[in-house]
Amino acid sequence: MPSVMIRRKESGELLFYVAKKDMEETIATVERDSDSEWGGEVELTDGTKWYIDPISPPPNFPTTLRFKKA
Repeated sequence: MPSVMIRRKESGELLFYVAKKDMEETIATVERDSDSEWGGEVELTDGTKWYIDPISPPPNFPTTLRFKKA
């Protein structure tokens, strides 16, 4: 389970960055994205899917979280 840094771009989109793979992609969709929880299946703009157990309350960005491939 790699550590993933997530930060918000100036446009409001979330960036998903895995340092060990030098991979940076924009998050296309998040399964659960509300005021009460954030997480579940996350799909990136390149089509790859990652998973994190939903977090309640949602994290403040930027943050580093542990994801696994979905």
